[in-house]
Amino acid sequence: MTAPLPAPFSLRSYQTQDLPALVALFQASVSQLTTQHYDAAQRQAWAPATADMPAWQARLASLELLIAEDDQAIAGFIGFSLDGHIDLLFTAPGHACQGVAATLYAAAEQRLRAAGARELFTEASLTARPFFARQGFSEEQAQTVTRGAVTLQRFAMRKILEPR
Repeated sequence: MTAPLPAPFSLRSYQTQDLPALVALFQASVSQLTTQHYDAAQRQAWAPATADMPAWQARLASLELLIAEDDQAIAGFIGFSLDGHIDLLFTAPGHACQGVAATLYAAAEQRLRAAGARELFTEASLTARPFFARQGFSEEQAQTVTRGAVTLQRFAMRKILEPR
């Protein structure tokens, strides 16, 4: 499946050979785009430099995944479950604030509506919280996640899908 994105991007489905590139994009996104909200220890706990590739492979295999890319590289990706859970949404640092995340989210919402989802939910980082609020999500509760000896704040957020 391809869908229009801000030129010169396109959308496509995940392929197993994308695993290393998605993990690298995730690591770069966390380390570079979340510095306003999370310190170095938190970013390292969230996205360790040495990734657990079998765990990533299992996690991605359990999700619907859409990838935004240009001619050279992956610009972002979204991972979601058909029950309405948005599990992952990350943009490459070089493509941040260019509409990539919004386009990925819109495509996922369209697929989830078609699958019969009536509400969407996510656990948004401090960095992602304003993005999800702009998409119509409401905060339900602040959460604290522990990774080793490090804690990170995030927010359970939900969006009721109105019939169209």
